[in-house]
Amino acid sequence: MTAHPPKRPPEHLRTVLGPLSPAEVRGPVLPHEHLALDLDRAGDRAAVLDPVAHGPAVTAELAALRAEFGLSLVVELSCRGMGRDPRALARISARSGVPVIAATGWYYAPFHPPEVAASSVGQLTDTLLRDLDEGLDGTGVRPGVIGEVGSHGDTPTGPEARVLRAAALAARAGGLSVATHAALGRGGPAQLDLLTGAGLAPHRVAIGHQDLLEVPSVHRELAAAGAYVAFDTVGKEHYRSDRTRLRLLLALLDAGHADRVLLSCDISRHGYLESEGGGGYGHLFRSFLGAVRAAGADDDLIDLLTRRNQHRHDQHLRDQQGDRPDMSTAPTGTPPP
Repeated sequence: MTAHPPKRPPEHLRTVLGPLSPAEVRGPVLPHEHLALDLDRAGDRAAVLDPVAHGPAVTAELAALRAEFGLSLVVELSCRGMGRDPRALARISARSGVPVIAATGWYYAPFHPPEVAASSVGQLTDTLLRDLDEGLDGTGVRPGVIGEVGSHGDTPTGPEARVLRAAALAARAGGLSVATHAALGRGGPAQLDLLTGAGLAPHRVAIGHQDLLEVPSVHRELAAAGAYVAFDTVGKEHYRSDRTRLRLLLALLDAGHADRVLLSCDISRHGYLESEGGGGYGHLFRSFLGAVRAAGADDDLIDLLTRRNQHRHDQHLRDQQGDRPDMSTAPTGTPPP
């Protein structure tokens, strides 16, 4: 592996249409989404967001959210082995008016292409750095995040561990952050240990799918270590009910960790789209945040959860006393009936 000194975070966010000043992100962000995706395994064509068949519906949803809620940024985490399509992301961003950040990395073991098993940590790191320097798949579109990389158990497999270490090394060298996939929320502490063990600061890590894990002590552990805790499957009621998600979120807020929460919907099947009867990307804004407000959240806390936290994660900002919420006014107790 070629030696690469760590870089400071870019002054501008890397979007699929070019650099974007963080100051232009004035509205909410969706930090863990998919806009073009192919997770078809064993004929599961539902786990697909086809750019031709579904791209217009995706574009329409984002445009509507921009108009209604001021949606300012989507972080699209489809990486290698997930059917990523940088050209489709650029079209969706241009037509919807919503900036999109693309990703690189490798998903988890069942979706790893053969190159992962045959590669060392150094080789994987060099592959990621080529993506960062040259762009994705010959398009010139440069990724702005490493993710979603992860594991599907309490302890990552050998290949998953190599991918996580490579993600950390590439993120350090490229000045980016890392977003993970923790299947059903499991394995977050082990992921964080691998990433920080490779030299990545915890505040540059977002541990994914924690709203699927009903273990509040793990959420507190991750947040106390400095990582971001992603409640990013909002609306996926067949995994966990939103009432359960709200209870877990309120527990983390009560523990003083509002500045370590990210919220998103993780639209990963075309059946989740509004055009097919699902809640779509807007479920977070139209439904879940209403429940958070009903539990006592004010506008400042909502802005923290949906915009400022992602800004700090993207920019690698450590805790700033002036941006920490006054937890004496944060919602407490159980969700309203």
